[in-house]
Amino acid sequence: MKKFYQFRRWLFAPLVYLAAIFLLFEEWLWATGARIMQVVAQFPPLHALEAWIKRLPPYWALAIFVLPAVLLFPVKLLALLAIARGHAFSGIGVILVAKLGGAATVARLYSLTRPTLLSLPWFARWHGWFMQTKYRWIARLRATRPWRRVSRLSAALGRARHAWWQRLRTRTRTAGRHDSRPARVLRRFAAFWRARR
Repeated sequence: MKKFYQFRRWLFAPLVYLAAIFLLFEEWLWATGARIMQVVAQFPPLHALEAWIKRLPPYWALAIFVLPAVLLFPVKLLALLAIARGHAFSGIGVILVAKLGGAATVARLYSLTRPTLLSLPWFARWHGWFMQTKYRWIARLRATRPWRRVSRLSAALGRARHAWWQRLRTRTRTAGRHDSRPARVLRRFAAFWRARR
């Protein structure tokens, strides 16, 4: 019996690592998408559109909430077709962009339509069941050793990225505000176009 449990642990460990990586990536996508859409939503026409979405009746709000998944499905199918035809880089790029854009849009639409959607009894029931199931499985996954290892690795990568970003910002500040190479290129480009007028 002990050998069976060891074999089962050996067999499922890669799947737990994969699930941990996938969940961390999904959490990052959701959080990043929500932050991006909060910034984009400050644009006045989008602000007005969001106000309109908040006032929609429940079933219209449900249609708006489901719309990104419906619109992105054919795009993902075309990306898979491109991968099958030998254009792996293009197909994977399209899938990643669609995933990031879809996550950002769905995260924002979820925050806008959730109060209206929860007024539907069946949606509130399914939403509650889904969230309980999700949190229960995430709690079970977080109790595993692979999750802790992947979390530590993710935290270390986050700290390294933050330190790199701080060094880059410090270097840019010490070099002077307009002395960076991109600023010089932009100044030359602007001077070129002014000379052509």
